Amino acid sequence: MRPRYFPPHDPQKFATAHRVFGACNITKMLQHIPEERRGDAVSSMVYEANARVREPVYGCAGVISQLQHHIFGLQSQLAKAQADLLFMHLQQANLLSIINGDEFGGGFGFQAVSPTQENQHDLITSKLSPHGNGTRIT
Repeated sequence: MRPRYFPPHDPQKFATAHRVFGACNITKMLQHIPEERRGDAVSSMVYEANARVREPVYGCAGVISQLQHHIFGLQSQLAKAQADLLFMHLQQANLLSIINGDEFGGGFGFQAVSPTQENQHDLITSKLSPHGNGTRIT
């Protein structure tokens, strides 16, 4: 088993997988997987074994949880940036309508926004929240 799925130039992969799963269990798992997929299965086992060595309690689940948390943070940042951009576009439209003397605000019906009217910005931000739950993004 070792020479076929574990390259001889990288014995650490086999050693780590053997330490976590045991050679007998690796063999049993591979027997239930089609031949053409066994290389991918070994790669997954090595990844899981390395994750278990680094984090014995959570293993890959801990890595996945950290990545999901990071994605959530990035989605929140993106939603805030989109809200800021929309807010700036609305301010620009309002200013252009004031400069052009359009009493109806360029057809949008908006009034010029002063910096103290953060509630409008918060409303836009909550509407663009990636979770659609109206939570404020700061």
